[in-house]
Amino acid sequence: MASRFNPLKADAAWQKAWDDNRTFAARDDSPKPKSFVLEMFPYPSGRIHMGHVRNYTMGDVLARYRRMTGHEVLHPMGWDAFGMPAENAAMERKVHPGSWTRANIATMKAQLKRLGFALDWTREIATCEPDYYGHEQALFLDLLEAGLVYRKESAVNWDPVDMTVLANEQVIDGRGWRSGALVERKKLSQWFLKITQFADELLDGVRGLEHWPDKVKLMQENWIGKSEGLQFRFKLSDGGEVEVFTTRPDTMFGSSFVAVAADHPIAQSLATDNPEVQAFIERCKQGGTTAAELETQEKLGFDTGIRATHPLDASWELPVYIANFVLMDYGTGAVFGVPAHDQRDFEFATKYQLPIRRVVSEGSQTAPEFHGTEAYTGPGTIVNSHFLDGLDIADAKREVIRRAEAGGWGTGTTVWRLRDWGVSRQRYWGTPIPIIHCESCGPVGVPKDQLPVVLPEDVSFDIPGNPLDRHPTWKQVDCPKCGSPARRETDTLDTFVDSSWYFLRFASQPSDQPFDKAVAEQWLPVGQYIGGVEHAILHLLYARFFTRALQHIGKIDVAEPFAGLFTQGMVTHETYKSLDGRWLSPEEIRKDSAGAVEIASGDIVTLGRIEKMSKSKKNTVDPEPIVDQYGADAVRWFMLSDSPPERDLEWSENGIEGAWRFVQRLWRLFDGLEDAQGEDKDLDRRLHRTIAGVAEDIDALTFNKAVAKLYELTNAIERAQPSASRNTAIRTLVRVVAPMVPHIAEQAWAEMGGEGLIADAPWPEVDPALLVDDEVTIAVQVNGKLRDTLVMPKGAPKDQVEAAALGAEKIVRALEGNAPRKVIVVPDRLVNIVA
Repeated sequence: MASRFNPLKADAAWQKAWDDNRTFAARDDSPKPKSFVLEMFPYPSGRIHMGHVRNYTMGDVLARYRRMTGHEVLHPMGWDAFGMPAENAAMERKVHPGSWTRANIATMKAQLKRLGFALDWTREIATCEPDYYGHEQALFLDLLEAGLVYRKESAVNWDPVDMTVLANEQVIDGRGWRSGALVERKKLSQWFLKITQFADELLDGVRGLEHWPDKVKLMQENWIGKSEGLQFRFKLSDGGEVEVFTTRPDTMFGSSFVAVAADHPIAQSLATDNPEVQAFIERCKQGGTTAAELETQEKLGFDTGIRATHPLDASWELPVYIANFVLMDYGTGAVFGVPAHDQRDFEFATKYQLPIRRVVSEGSQTAPEFHGTEAYTGPGTIVNSHFLDGLDIADAKREVIRRAEAGGWGTGTTVWRLRDWGVSRQRYWGTPIPIIHCESCGPVGVPKDQLPVVLPEDVSFDIPGNPLDRHPTWKQVDCPKCGSPARRETDTLDTFVDSSWYFLRFASQPSDQPFDKAVAEQWLPVGQYIGGVEHAILHLLYARFFTRALQHIGKIDVAEPFAGLFTQGMVTHETYKSLDGRWLSPEEIRKDSAGAVEIASGDIVTLGRIEKMSKSKKNTVDPEPIVDQYGADAVRWFMLSDSPPERDLEWSENGIEGAWRFVQRLWRLFDGLEDAQGEDKDLDRRLHRTIAGVAEDIDALTFNKAVAKLYELTNAIERAQPSASRNTAIRTLVRVVAPMVPHIAEQAWAEMGGEGLIADAPWPEVDPALLVDDEVTIAVQVNGKLRDTLVMPKGAPKDQVEAAALGAEKIVRALEGNAPRKVIVVPDRLVNIVA
């Protein structure tokens, strides 16, 4: 063997060998047990970052280990390739979104290949290609036919400058993230998927996902948000009624107002002949549409002059407001306010000087006057509430619901926080919704033999808005039903739809349908899914819904798509700022004993916090030059070694250099085979315990623990004298480290004369006898004080243990020639000598 491992030469050689042999191409017809390992596929933004490297290294180690343990492994890769960033690039750089996206895919694919991931590139998909999104359009039509797709008017965030709907995260301080224009709340006709039809199933199903993190399951449960409560009616002074839903009927005696949404029928009716109401409604449209935004924005109200009669006290009237924090899409579009026990109501009542009455006591505080600085929302006893006084919250809820149902003014009801999924997006770079609008026939699905509906290439981004709307010919078609002139739907699908079924396409890729049911069911559910916790709610919920919806219409007999889920921590790095406040990248600074300076100017640099790597703060590290310098294996080893995988990992030059030194240590060890005989029982035992322990750690995704065990084994081999046991340990170590550092393992395996590729080699077998301790360490005490320890065969007879203890040099000195009065032997644990 060469005296030094050359990673760049080895990386290229073995990556080519794996490609030439199609080593990682999964076989649908394999008789082996199947294992589907999947990391969340990336958005092709330009270049991979260290977060990608960490995520895919974890999945790769598991995939390679599963291959070695006799599984047929599906470990694919693709690209979540539609979305707004490509359109932004088109506007800023005057390029086509498709050209920008495909160029990024080519760059990122080459970078991933350099890291030696065991990926099945024969199944590569990109969601922006018609051979993917055409099948998505077919699935959309299947769901439409089954009644799981519908169209309705819905409130959206509307940017009046860019003339597009904005996702909630694109609204910053009430303004469009790109244009800076004040966002309006606007009603548009949108396509929806009936996720609420599956709310019960999704809630019950998540509780049965044993191999998901508890925190993610809780996030899903909270998002679905099943609530038991009371739906009831207030009689109004104008002769009408208003219906509200509450999860806290126990607090009804704390009411101080009723509030309706700006687009509630009551508000709309008043606006027809009242300019003040109309102006207030317009002002409300400038607010957000999410629950989070409603919590934080200034609470505004308009007193309608209408009064509502309290259902439990006919002499009690409450003012009815139009309020900006109530939305028609939540509940009934009307609420009653209990300021002492709801923070949003507290802020509103404080602003408009409405009564704040205590009805839940957390202890000795029982007076009706509430003087806190924020609402009390904790547990307690009902007070100041007539027949409810003294009850706990649960009993009070039940009593109010009982009276409401007996009196005919309300009903106990279950409601859900979950809302149907609005999938319409007014943008170009997405899957065209396969609908044709006809004046006579209404919305008509595109016939499946006309799919895919392909995006036109000749579009312009010179002016704001959706290019599909203003394309001269693309949307002009004949109605498939009546043949009359009609127009295509110009909205495209939410990109979350693309990622809600991609795992099915990875499992089966026929040309004439989205997937083959029988083939896909061989692989599904995904055994191990790995990705960031930022996708813990929407992506995972939508994918779970989509799978259940396809099961509902008979497309597949699988309910849950991901049997196991792991959410890895982020890769972090120190941040740097120049004297004039610019973010600086690590390449733009130089550190010395005096601190850090900007290379270009020589000015002192401010060292900032260690944060998640992000392009905006320029604290990213490009993997490519690191791989050029240290090789793929060192990068992979560092990603696995320094931190538990669920926690954040701080990138450091010292860390990667340490990983590179360990790779070279391995190489020197692999070059250390010698002609030698004899056994080393301690080394044999450590080897087999390491094989078993690393296997357990990889299965549990505790890679840092596996790395620690491999360090210990390496140290033990280095210390051991030449022997047959040492040679066996070295040859075995090559296979045990192969999932983590596959290039050096392949090189060493080849030079040691191993058969075939180590990627195809089996995991080393464990001798169970060597996992059992046959020696124990026994403490020896004199008059209760520890004086020595003995290493003895496990289960040694008491007389042998006693003799060994009394003959030990330290014990002889401690006894000072005196005979012991008593010797107590606790088998395999303790000898206590009473002098």
